[in-house]
Amino acid sequence: MKTISSFLLGVTCASLVSGAAFAQSNNTNKFLASKQFGEATKYLAEDFDNIVKETINLTEIPAPPFKETERGKYFQTLLQSTGLEEVETDTVGNVMGLYKGKKHDKVLVVAAHLDTVFPAGTDVKVKIDGNKYKAPGIGDDTVSLAVMVSLIKALKASGIQTQYDILFVGNVGEEGPGNLRGTKYLFNEGKYKGKIKSFISFEPGAAGDITDAGIGSKRYKVDFNGPGGHSFGDFGIVSPAYAMADAITKFTEYPKELKNQTTYNVGIVEGGTSVNSIPFKVSMTVDMRSASADDLKQLDDYFVSILPKAVENENSKRSTRKGEISYKANIIGERPVGKTAHDTEIFKITEGVYKKYGYPLSTSASSTDSNVPMSLGIPALTLGSGIESFNAHSPEEYLVIEKEKNLKAIAANLAIVVLNAN
Repeated sequence: MKTISSFLLGVTCASLVSGAAFAQSNNTNKFLASKQFGEATKYLAEDFDNIVKETINLTEIPAPPFKETERGKYFQTLLQSTGLEEVETDTVGNVMGLYKGKKHDKVLVVAAHLDTVFPAGTDVKVKIDGNKYKAPGIGDDTVSLAVMVSLIKALKASGIQTQYDILFVGNVGEEGPGNLRGTKYLFNEGKYKGKIKSFISFEPGAAGDITDAGIGSKRYKVDFNGPGGHSFGDFGIVSPAYAMADAITKFTEYPKELKNQTTYNVGIVEGGTSVNSIPFKVSMTVDMRSASADDLKQLDDYFVSILPKAVENENSKRSTRKGEISYKANIIGERPVGKTAHDTEIFKITEGVYKKYGYPLSTSASSTDSNVPMSLGIPALTLGSGIESFNAHSPEEYLVIEKEKNLKAIAANLAIVVLNAN
């Protein structure tokens, strides 16, 4: 592990950088060399076994989408044990507490999500094999919750004073069907609405991994309905299955070039009662994504336009003597598009700290809680919490615990949090 003094070598000459950049670099250097930061990193090392222990404890409390309550209750006790102020659970289930700074008009939010993708009844018992810890959801995003608790304790133990309050949040609803409901509530309806200056969310991953752009999405469940009938006796009448098939085919023929990471998918098709029945109802579930709000809207508009045409086509092709085909499209998910520019303070601080620690930077676009603040013009990044996970969203999900490597990354993230609150 590099010493702090080695991190400070190679600092860019003041004559080669702007005054603001030089000042930021000086602030970073000063903090990394401070006695309080040294005490905080020492505390993290002493607390590392608790990070592992609480990762296990949290993992073994199931948190399926919309059922994060029990895990939230336990996480609230952890926040209370750190000495945070105003620890509470809000209306939608976000669990949060304040680390008080000198100023209280604005807050930095640091978040990790409580929910996992796994349904109720999933075996979440953690299995340990050497330094490999395996269980569904142990990485995404449970380990980040445990890391967050240790960050708070290190701040408290070292007495680090920040300019602005830091709101630490275990939020609900990040995964698919949750539709970012926890973060949407936090920014659009919660008590801190209008006070959030910037936002950092942690997901499992290596230091240096930066999600600086939010992939937006639109999801539908479309029901096609018809009279139904016997496959032999009613042969020739309209079928919702054929209307849906027509819509799917036309969807795959989207006439515009797919740019800006724009994608589409029909993920679920379902319906019917038996092989010898013309179905009276079939459904499809559709996902569309893009890094461009305009491109996503164009794709969405095209999809919506093909549905009535597919129904009309089926009603004109076959008999409607028993009734016609109809459809209903329900929006089941919508995530906004956003991006954090590289000239923002949050990015420059993050970049500067990671470089001083010797981490190569890797930026990417994804769909995370940061989508919401990014879409509102609030600087936001999603960072690797310092402990990597593998086989995410799989029953074979696991962490590899490497204490020295993990502690270095966690310490870097602590510096990023503090500097962004100043």
